[in-house]
Amino acid sequence: MRVDVNRVVAFHYRLRERRPDGSFSPWLEESFGRQPLFYLHGHGNVIAGLEQALHGKKAGDAINITLPPELAYGMRTSNDLMRLPIKHLHGNINPKTLVPGSIVTMKTNQGLKNALVMKVGKFNVDVDTNHPYAGRTLHYQIEILGVRPASAEEVAHRHVHGPGGHQH
Repeated sequence: MRVDVNRVVAFHYRLRERRPDGSFSPWLEESFGRQPLFYLHGHGNVIAGLEQALHGKKAGDAINITLPPELAYGMRTSNDLMRLPIKHLHGNINPKTLVPGSIVTMKTNQGLKNALVMKVGKFNVDVDTNHPYAGRTLHYQIEILGVRPASAEEVAHRHVHGPGGHQH
């Protein structure tokens, strides 16, 4: 069975950055040796370039793809740099423990969002909510482990469910 809309895909991956000079970074992350990833194809549950590259493939296929930022996590934008009151951070935040480089969770109108702390003031914090891989050309090694039809419930909910049905 081939990867197509409304099919559940299981795969393993390795990810690294392709630098402007054509060289590659060390591996940034991978799923090999752990649980594979599962997603519902055709519903935007993975980055656009990955979904495009997997379309039409089948279980057992191994592919290498390099994605420009526009097909991965987008370009970095200054709109994602902001100053906000520390009290808008989610959780029990002690301002004395906040340091640049920390990852914090902030409350937004769309729910919770992770942010990188850039600067800490007495009452405010400067954060960057760009995805950590935004602006980067990414290289993936992918092994497709399985493809199956999605259940009616998965299609209706637009994501994969675990064994036995809905589990979130």
